[in-house]
Amino acid sequence: YENCAKNGKRVQALGGAKNHMLVLPDADLELVADSAINAGFGSAGERCMAISVVVAVEPVADEMIEKIVSRISQIKVGDGRRACDMGPLVTKEHRDKVAGYIEIAEADGAKVVVDGRSVVPDGDKNGFWLGPTLLDQVPTSSKAYQDEIFGPVLSVIRVSSFEEGLELINGGIYGNGTAVFTNDGGAARRFQNEVEAGMIGVNVPIPVPVAYFSFGGWKNSLFGDSRAHGEEGFRFFTRTKVITSRWLDPSHGGVNLGFPQN
Repeated sequence: YENCAKNGKRVQALGGAKNHMLVLPDADLELVADSAINAGFGSAGERCMAISVVVAVEPVADEMIEKIVSRISQIKVGDGRRACDMGPLVTKEHRDKVAGYIEIAEADGAKVVVDGRSVVPDGDKNGFWLGPTLLDQVPTSSKAYQDEIFGPVLSVIRVSSFEEGLELINGGIYGNGTAVFTNDGGAARRFQNEVEAGMIGVNVPIPVPVAYFSFGGWKNSLFGDSRAHGEEGFRFFTRTKVITSRWLDPSHGGVNLGFPQN
């Protein structure tokens, strides 16, 4: 971004992400569990709009985790050329890096509820396999919480109130996408007004806007002010022209001083 900007070039520079979803006590936990599974483990978590952290406002965490675990057991990991729900990671190096974050979280005191490191689909040891992993009570000081993992690792953090959860989300260096799950319209409005992120979902796990809205985050999730898609996308790929024209009327006589006559 710096190289382009200092040379007067336009640039769309999307940064990192650590997307959270806040779950309030009145939320539909069946929807929450389905959403956490889809958003956390779709594309093996290798997408910038993946949900990485579920912030559970107590007392919902235990019941929510139970529902997520039951769904993880139904996810089939395997070769994408055959029937499966989730494929391997992109490279061996990345697989090992993601597995390393699980080790870091465990060493920092997190509870590994579901461990995907030992998954070997159909006995095939040649794939870059790492199954869906669920961590609970991850310390916010851990690199496993702070860094973008970019893999099928979902962390649960327990908080005591809406305010604590909002403060936690806003305290991060990224502000790409986020979501809130609640049946309280007032809480949802407060969240969407006060949360520091560029794309917000209300009872929607991956708030990816349709193409006629802009796509991009806040803070370290976007450098500069050029977001993709929507009106901003049109402006990025367009140079404006201002055309002032005048057509003379041969029948017009007299002196024209350029002022309105009526």
